[in-house]
Amino acid sequence: MSSKTVFTTGEAAKICKVSQQTIIRCFDNGTLKGFRVPGSRFRRIPRDQLFAFMRDNGIPTDALESGKRKLLIVDDDEALVELMSEVFQSDGRFDIKTANNGFDAGMLVKEFRPDLVILDVMLPDINGKEVCQRVRMDPTMESVRIICISGMVEQDKIQELLAAGANDFMNKPFAVEKLLERACMMLEMETAAAG
Repeated sequence: MSSKTVFTTGEAAKICKVSQQTIIRCFDNGTLKGFRVPGSRFRRIPRDQLFAFMRDNGIPTDALESGKRKLLIVDDDEALVELMSEVFQSDGRFDIKTANNGFDAGMLVKEFRPDLVILDVMLPDINGKEVCQRVRMDPTMESVRIICISGMVEQDKIQELLAAGANDFMNKPFAVEKLLERACMMLEMETAAAG
């Protein structure tokens, strides 16, 4: 996972949370050093060069260092937040932050730049749909995955959330292990059970 020494432009883009076009442009203009695979047009970026590029451009290098996925849990039910945090923490591959209202969630999404947000739809200040829309309005956040959770089951509301930018929806109550499985699938990680 984090032991890779050479990255493709796509992988580098994911790690830096920028578009692949940006990585290719930086590679081609020399700000990001790398090499082309002999006999092909493929660009490859050595780990130390990617690290230097991230450092020079003020991109947090923790994604490259730890290989952990960043998870933001947003729910005003503290007991549930604790339970979810524990299950994801015990998986060992997540760096977790939590928020209990939409305002903090919005701030944290910008600062922490999570790979995945688990979002309660019924927050005390703004609803989950608005949080989804705000994340989706920011082009630098296009890779953020959002799983909405809620006790409401109206199908049209779920459709609205998905239309607003949520990637998945789970009804409360749910087994937190199932949520972890969904999260792993969404981030294309091995599910813990498979390992």
